[in-house]
Amino acid sequence: MTYREANFDGLVGPTHNYAGLSFGNVASQQHAAQPSNPKAAAQQGLAKAKLLADMGFTQGILPPHDRPDITTLRRIGFSGSDNMVLQQVAHDAPTLLNSCSSASCMWTANAATVSPSADTLDGKVHFTPANLVDRLHRSIEPAQTGRILKAIFADKQFFTHHQHLPEHSFFGDEGAANHTRLCHHYGETGVELFVYGKQANQSHTVPSHYPARQTLEACQAVARLHGLTQDNTLFMQQNPTVIDQGVFHNDVIAVGNQNVLFYHQQAFANQQADLQKLQEKMHGQLHLIEVPQDAISVNDAISTYLFNTQLLTLSDNNMVLIAPTNCEQHAGVKAYLDHLLQLDTPIRAVQYVDVKQSMQNGGGPACLRLRVELSEQELAAVNPGALLTTERYHTLMQWIDRHYRDRLTVADLADPQLLIESRTALDELSQIMQLGNIYPFQQN
Repeated sequence: MTYREANFDGLVGPTHNYAGLSFGNVASQQHAAQPSNPKAAAQQGLAKAKLLADMGFTQGILPPHDRPDITTLRRIGFSGSDNMVLQQVAHDAPTLLNSCSSASCMWTANAATVSPSADTLDGKVHFTPANLVDRLHRSIEPAQTGRILKAIFADKQFFTHHQHLPEHSFFGDEGAANHTRLCHHYGETGVELFVYGKQANQSHTVPSHYPARQTLEACQAVARLHGLTQDNTLFMQQNPTVIDQGVFHNDVIAVGNQNVLFYHQQAFANQQADLQKLQEKMHGQLHLIEVPQDAISVNDAISTYLFNTQLLTLSDNNMVLIAPTNCEQHAGVKAYLDHLLQLDTPIRAVQYVDVKQSMQNGGGPACLRLRVELSEQELAAVNPGALLTTERYHTLMQWIDRHYRDRLTVADLADPQLLIESRTALDELSQIMQLGNIYPFQQN
């Protein structure tokens, strides 16, 4: 049976803005209060997804959440009509309006952790939405994310869905951004690498400036839920010094696929010893590609998102790196990537993509996608409306043109018309993607 890795990209929502909500995410803070372009952001992300589909990869889409999130605003004491709620929160607590209007669900690398059927004890694909408790604007996402995943991966014969972990910092979970699956061939049992920033009950070896968002306890809990074994898991700690430089998720400093791990020299806390364990679990057949600090600094890796790239296997078993154009425009990083292609590694090509609207808010190509390894039968059980075809691509581009603004400021989030526009767009999108009534406003 044929197995493949599918990428499900987050469709950027109509309220995409630069409110600078993510402490520890350098790009997010640097671009705070600048005007955004939701239409361009959605088109850039969709064009990237279409490029991969045209290259022969299985490509899916995850829809945006309903924003501004009126349900959460009511939960914390704002009342009256939807317009009244917006007026109250804009006047009394504008930072709460910013948090409840974020389009951050576009970064589906944080949507969930996914384990393929080859790794799990029951032979099903397992999903656990991330609780994202470290940031307020993201902590409101997991319930809606779970509804979306259940609507797309609905067949209980193949898919198992878990509730997100308890909403407490002890179980801080950021999803697939801190999870990499390595294997020799898709469909064979692999090694699931969980990367954590701290142990919840210990205060040593933690960053001193920016928060460590992922806990070891969360990683262990997800592994238990998914029915993973000691033989096919490894827990590695992120280097606290790079977190303090702005590496808020592991996918900002490392990326892996099949039997390749591409990472920075300073990525992990106990790098040499842990990578040796990983190599042993991979039976000595793991390609370790370490980028030295004297070739690319951590700061340059962060500013260009060299590692927030998609590493994908081509039909000839060589690999391509899908990198943001920021890498191409940085002389040092471009020179390094040109040199990389001359080395004896499985990475044989680099494809640059323009996702600047997402990059300015702190998310590169890898942030925009959730990887799901599927067999032919499992893929056939996926809701077909979530898979990107040429026809659906053009339909979605037209949908974006009809419903999205090309300029949005933080002040615009209080505009009642924006809520109407967003809900009108999402109501139509749920029909385009054949998802049913997945949004609370559709059920009311």
